[in-house]
Amino acid sequence: MSYTIKSGDTLWQIAKDHGISVGDLERANPGINPTTLQIGQVIRLPSRGNNGGGSPPPKPSGGNGKIVGATGGSNGGGGFVNYSGPASNFPNPREWASYTFLWAQNSKLMLFNSSPQEVELIHQAIETVSASSGVDVRAILCIIVQESGGNVRVGTTNNGVRNPGIMQSHNGVSFNPADPKGSILQMVRDGTEGTVHGDGLKQLLAKYGNYYEAFRGYNSGNVNKSDLNAPVGATGNYVQKAANRLMGHQWPGM
Repeated sequence: MSYTIKSGDTLWQIAKDHGISVGDLERANPGINPTTLQIGQVIRLPSRGNNGGGSPPPKPSGGNGKIVGATGGSNGGGGFVNYSGPASNFPNPREWASYTFLWAQNSKLMLFNSSPQEVELIHQAIETVSASSGVDVRAILCIIVQESGGNVRVGTTNNGVRNPGIMQSHNGVSFNPADPKGSILQMVRDGTEGTVHGDGLKQLLAKYGNYYEAFRGYNSGNVNKSDLNAPVGATGNYVQKAANRLMGHQWPGM
C-alpha cells in the first residue's frame, strides 16, 4: 500500500494516522529523510498486520515487562565526584540512588521548561520504555536530563547527524504539541531503543556490556575505554556527569 505526501505531512503523523510505528514506516522506506519530505512523494505503508495492527507490538528482546531499576538503590545525595578512567572506576549500578529519589530530584529540574502534565507524561514514558527495552529506568531518566533537562521543546542539534527530542536521538522524532503523550513516548523510545538510523541505549548496552561505555557511545559514537572522559569529538565530561546524576549527587548548574 502506498501513500502520497501532502502539505504539512510528517512521518510521525503519517504513522499515527495509519496505526503503524515510525520505525516500521522508516524500515519500509529505506533511505527516507524525515526532514526533507516532498509534496507528491510516494512512500510505502507497511501493512498493519506486520506490526500488530491494533494489538500491542511484541516487546523487544531484553525486556520482560518489568520496570528495570524501579526498586532498590541507595539514598542518594552528596556532592560532585570527579570520576575518570575506565568503566571500572565508576560506581557500580548497585550503588546508584533509588529511582524514587532520582525522580523526585530530577522532575523538579524538568519543571523549569515543561509543564507538570508534560513531566508526568515523561514519567510514564520512561517506565513504559524501561519495561519493553530492559534498560534501567534510572539510566533513561538521567540521560533525558543530561541531554535536554527534560525540556520537551528542546531544539534539534545537528553535527552531521540530526539529534531531536528530549534524548537527542539519532534522527528520531520531536515533540508534537498536538499529541504530547504519543510524541513524548516516541522520543523516549527513539533514544532508548534506537531508530532505523542509529543505536539507542539498548543497543549500545548490548554492544559494550556496561552502562558507562554505552553512555560514551551514545554521546560520541566512539569509546575510548581507558578514559571515558575523552570526548571523542563530543562532550568530555558526559559520562562523569551521568554517573553523578545516577548517584543522586548535586552540584551548581546541574
